[in-house]
Amino acid sequence: MMPDEIIPNAAPESEALPESPAESFSELLAEFEHTHTHKSEGDAKQMEGTVVSMDAESVYLDIGYKTEGVLLRSAFSRDAEGVTPGSKFAISVKGRNPEGYYELSLLRVAQATDWGSLEEAFAQKTAVVGTVTGVVKGGLSVDVGVRAFMPASRSGVRDAAEMGKLVGQQITCRIIKLDTTEEDVVVDRRVIAEEEASTLQQSRLSGLRVGETVSGQVRSLASYGAFVDLDGIDGLLHIGDMAWSRVKSAEDVLTVGQQVEVKILSVDAETKRISLGLKQLQPEPWEAAADKYVTGQRITGTVVRLMDFGAFVELEPGVEGLIHVSEMSWVKKVRKPSDLLKEGETVEAVILSVSPAERRISLGLKQTLGDPWSEVPQRFPVGSAIEGPVISLMKFGAFVQLAEGVEGLVHVSEISAERHIQHPQDVLRVGEMVKAQVVGLDAEKRQIKLSMKQLVPTSRREYLEEHKEGDVVSGRVVEQTPESAVIELGEGIRAACLIVADTAVVAENKSSGGVDLSSLTSMLSARWKGGATASARKPEPLGMGQIRSFRIAKLDRETETIELELA
Repeated sequence: MMPDEIIPNAAPESEALPESPAESFSELLAEFEHTHTHKSEGDAKQMEGTVVSMDAESVYLDIGYKTEGVLLRSAFSRDAEGVTPGSKFAISVKGRNPEGYYELSLLRVAQATDWGSLEEAFAQKTAVVGTVTGVVKGGLSVDVGVRAFMPASRSGVRDAAEMGKLVGQQITCRIIKLDTTEEDVVVDRRVIAEEEASTLQQSRLSGLRVGETVSGQVRSLASYGAFVDLDGIDGLLHIGDMAWSRVKSAEDVLTVGQQVEVKILSVDAETKRISLGLKQLQPEPWEAAADKYVTGQRITGTVVRLMDFGAFVELEPGVEGLIHVSEMSWVKKVRKPSDLLKEGETVEAVILSVSPAERRISLGLKQTLGDPWSEVPQRFPVGSAIEGPVISLMKFGAFVQLAEGVEGLVHVSEISAERHIQHPQDVLRVGEMVKAQVVGLDAEKRQIKLSMKQLVPTSRREYLEEHKEGDVVSGRVVEQTPESAVIELGEGIRAACLIVADTAVVAENKSSGGVDLSSLTSMLSARWKGGATASARKPEPLGMGQIRSFRIAKLDRETETIELELA
């Protein structure tokens, strides 16, 4: 960017050009005319030159003198591309160089010679040619046929030293203020340079084609990429287009001043934006991924990124795979990848799936360690007894660790046979060692059902083992209905007893229709000796709380049920 105004001649050469004071240009020029003696440099003669020869740096023209004139190739657009011997150009002579050739200036417009021409140029905003005649306060004095003032900020140079170098040179400028009465003329050289640069940039933009490879120089680096100079116009090489692998900083790939070959990805002539690509000059790594990576393959990669749901592992530049948190460990539930992995770490994993179209590879970390469930059916068959620590308590039960990565569930109803438990924490603690029996196994769902009460001896089971059907036992009536009663045989041991109607003590001999005299004699004899026999006495009705004798009518050890009858 050019500063807005110039400083006086006494300013140091390196000092930037400050803003000029708010004085009229006519006053500045008047002051200059009173304090300086103007030395005429002589009017630069305008003429036509014909190109006679060219070399790598200069173009030589016949200007009608005995000695030829010379112009640098840079004075022409595109470095004199298209200029050939015989081409004619409007030029002016500035002087002679040490080699004796006339130094020429290429005229693109005619120099105004009167106020009428200046007024027309001002109205139509056309360019005029002038010669810088000196440095004045706030800018430069320019001869455009009349005396004109050019502010420092519109000179197109950066400091006072460069302004001094313009003295004696012929320039192209535009009149931005014209007052014929006051003979006040202000010209602008910078606007012409900006328009020429814009025209040149537009010309170069129109010459760029999407997909072509061009050479450029890295001009500057930013957090989001690098700006590359393409012969005067800048293109942006985004950080995402520098390499197929993930690039954290542009400095990791490029340096300022480096020459690079880049591919043009897009050109927007309206916004003058050019997008460039460096990685596009290399083969796309995913094109060979389907043949290179297959399901079940064991690979090694580097952890490049950790997310809440998993870790991304770089298999090669441009190809990454994802290890989901659920595929990190058989042993424990991983809540976040950083519990097991860190960026930059090299890991071994197994490919679970490959989708080249979606550019996705699913990886498993736990698969490299072996599945502890593969031997569960053999190690823990149904009916086997286990012992392990309680690792977690839930409202519905307790999880017990059988082996590394293998857990079983003891449902709350399978903890105790002696009492009803509302919550496992009422009787168990995390870390406590318990014994249980495997009562169910589903290897596919990775579920094992355990029972603690199956291995704990109970008074009911002991009672069943000590008695058999036909035994006469004592019990207390604890519940009663007209048809049945519940009898408590011991602590926690209950049985059902069916109540039936009483039968006659003496049965008639239905075959003879008479009385069995022998039975009667026996009964009378018994009564005479001590009263009626047990079978002849009428049983006393059952009542709540009574302790009576009962006979075991049925005993089922598998279902642990007992049925009684009055003895």
